[in-house]
Formats: sequence, structure tokens, C-alpha cells
Amino acid sequence: MRRVADDTRGAPLLEIADLRIGFGDKQREAVAVVRGVSLRLERGRILGLVGESGSGKSLTCRAIMRLLPEAGHVLSGRISFDGRNVLELDRPDLLAFRSTEVGMIFQDPFSSLNPTRRIGSQMVEALRLALRLPDRGATKRAIELLAEVDIPDPAAKLRMYPHELSGGMRQRVMLAIAMGAKPRLLIADEPTTALDTTTQAQILQLLRRVKDDTESSILLVSHDFGVIAEMCDDVAVMYDGYVVESGPVEEVYLRPQHPYTRALIAAVPTLTVPERGYRRPTIPGPPLGTTRYDGGCPFTPRCAFARPECRNVSMTLLPVGPAHTSACPFEGSHR
Repeated sequence: MRRVADDTRGAPLLEIADLRIGFGDKQREAVAVVRGVSLRLERGRILGLVGESGSGKSLTCRAIMRLLPEAGHVLSGRISFDGRNVLELDRPDLLAFRSTEVGMIFQDPFSSLNPTRRIGSQMVEALRLALRLPDRGATKRAIELLAEVDIPDPAAKLRMYPHELSGGMRQRVMLAIAMGAKPRLLIADEPTTALDTTTQAQILQLLRRVKDDTESSILLVSHDFGVIAEMCDDVAVMYDGYVVESGPVEEVYLRPQHPYTRALIAAVPTLTVPERGYRRPTIPGPPLGTTRYDGGCPFTPRCAFARPECRNVSMTLLPVGPAHTSACPFEGSHR
């Protein structure tokens, strides 16, 4: 597990308060799928956002960038970046925010890159807009960035199309574009999806190196608690549109307070050889998106410690230790 960095508490770089996101033709008729996300990312730290597919992680990241799908709407809440409400930025300030303050790496680099344009054309355009560089200066900077993410012969790679690169190389290109303006916040939305194990480790190592070199903060999204434990200082655990637990990663990993967090950690593979007949625990019950949510704790149908009172839980994050919170009010009942 990664050693937690020194915590210099103060005004966070990013703070999300009670964010609700819904889908529908009209905002007032939208059905909420992200139901109340609250989290904070301290300056110079890595915050992990972990949970199953469908828990709302990617939507939360897209809301930070104000890049929700057409039918998606922010219903309520606040997204504060360095004291400014991102949801209230006008178009010029929003464009500046996206190009210079925050960089984002999406899950699928192939769909994020235009398949009909060369890598160099796309990088130069992004750098010209973000840094107001002339073509020659943007090309020089693009070559430097590709070299910084360990892409060999970067000048030659600029002349290639996305399909001519491997998945790992495409993800390195996306990282190079995201860090072009040296943003203070880097959002990495499952950046190792569909990559082999060796390439995954290389991409994660690159992210950590970028963070250390630029003194930026990172919001790292993953469904793998092992990756989060290795990479992050802090973690927020999401389930069905809520943050159910958050805190320093070592504290949450060693002393999880919410039953869902405990179940996620129990499912993490280990290097020890299991006894004959042993099977890694799985989370029983219906997966996300297959049951109707009627209030209370959404994990209730799958929780081994559920009780009738769980149907009335408010999902408010309650303190359970220094900087450690949980939405389960029945601490100790699932020990």
C-alpha cells in the first residue's frame, strides 16, 4: 500500500457538495442517477474514486468538466474549484478552465482521439488553444510532451494516426495532451481500462511521476480497490449515486466502516495461494441498475448486515474517525 503523503489541510483545490445529476428531456423532469455526492480533493494529493460500474463515478467527473451527455442535467449541488463555482462559469471562463486548469484522461483513448487526423494535428490544435502558441512552437511542445510520457521517436509518432498506435501508446498521447498546459488538476477516468497488466503499471507510474513533477492534484477513478490503495492518498467509495465512505486510503483500507467498502476490499485478489476449494468472496444480490431505488441505503438489497432501519438511512456522511466518514450509521453492527 502506498504511504500516505503529508496532509496540509486547508482550502481544498476541488470540493463537491451534495451533487445530484439526472437524465431526462427537461431538467425539472429528470430522474436522478447521482443522488448526493460530496467529496474534497486537497492540493497536491491523489483522491481515488472507487466503485462498481454504474455507481456514478464517470458522471461525477464529467460534471466537473461540464461535459455531461445531452440529456444529463445537474439538478443541484456545488462544484467548487479553487473557490470558484464551476457550474456558474460563463463560456469564456469555462473554456479557460478546461484548457488550462484541468486536464482529463478518458476511459477509451481511441474514442477520444479523432481517427481521421494525425496525432500531431490533434496535439498542435489543443496546445495552440490552451497556450496560444504558433504552429511551430506547438509542434515543438508536442514532441517534448510525448517524450515526457516515454513515447519513443516522438517526432515520428506525430505523423501517425491513432489506429497505428497500441492502446497503451494512445493512452500516453491522451496523458500528454491533458498535461500540455500543466493543469493543477488531472482527472483520470479509469485510464488503465482494457490495457494489459504491464502497460497498466506503466501508465499508473506515469501518472504518479506527472503529479510529483508538476505538483498537481489527481482525481483517479477506478473499480479496482487494489489500484486505489497503491496510488492514492485519499479515497471516496461510491455506490449507486452516493459516496458511502471516504477518508485517508490507509484508514479506509485497514478499517472500513461501510459494508459495501468491506465487500469491495474482500474481493481484491491477493498473491497468497488459497486453500483448496476456497473462492474469493463476491458481492451477492442484484447488480446496479436492475432494482428500483425507493430511498434509504441503496446497498440494502445486497448487504449481509441489512436491517429494517436501513430503508430510512439518510446517506449523510458521518464522522467515524479523523477525516474518515461513512454513510452507515450502524457502526460496529457489522463487525
